[in-house]
Amino acid sequence: MSDGRPLLSAVVVAHNEEAQLAECLKGLSFCDEIVVVLDRCTDKSKEIAQLFASNIVEGAWEREGPRRHAGINAARGVWLLEVDADERVPPALADEIRRACSLSADSWHLIPVDNYIGDRLVRHGWGASFGKGAFAGLYRRGAKRWGDQRVHPEVTLSGSQGPMLKGRLVHHVDRNISDMIGRLDRYTTARARDLRDSGEIGSYRRNVRRIFSRFWKCYVARQGYREGPYGFLIALCAGLYPILSYLKARLEKE
Repeated sequence: MSDGRPLLSAVVVAHNEEAQLAECLKGLSFCDEIVVVLDRCTDKSKEIAQLFASNIVEGAWEREGPRRHAGINAARGVWLLEVDADERVPPALADEIRRACSLSADSWHLIPVDNYIGDRLVRHGWGASFGKGAFAGLYRRGAKRWGDQRVHPEVTLSGSQGPMLKGRLVHHVDRNISDMIGRLDRYTTARARDLRDSGEIGSYRRNVRRIFSRFWKCYVARQGYREGPYGFLIALCAGLYPILSYLKARLEKE
């Protein structure tokens, strides 16, 4: 505690996550406070959150940034830890986070991530919103701001960056290939809306070229080939992401 405030608050955002929310929240018992943001939930997510959360924020948000900030603003901690419902904090990482909050003089820290497709750990080749190698998940209040884009909004960080943590967050990205394809469809639809809103959707020729450049980046430069067929699938989705977003923005109204 600091000046009567919790030292560490976990912020979890969920939309109809009854299948995995409890497992996520159980792993956050090391935090002084757990804030759960429920976005248009129609399942049992609220009942599950009530078993673990110090504070529950309910509402409806079209964009990720305002949804994230609803939880951030409700949290009282000096330090904030952002975790999604499909992510898990192992005990070793939890201990490291507590030590960082107690000892660090910096403003934010990157947390490395292990991404899973089903039961398969896939460490190489991620890109274009398909998994993340590390993220600024632990930060002091006020050090992180989310942008207004619909898909993976830009993040603005202020203050000094501390050492990357060594423990790895467990991220269950997709259950199977069907989940991966469904996510590609959702993300490109949202990205198309951002493109239309910007008034500049890009060019057909440039986005065709990006099919190959993004595939190469994920499969070769980021060593996706080491993951076998999974690496190929990730690179394929990453390559298709820009052109599908562009075609939806150009050919569809919504």
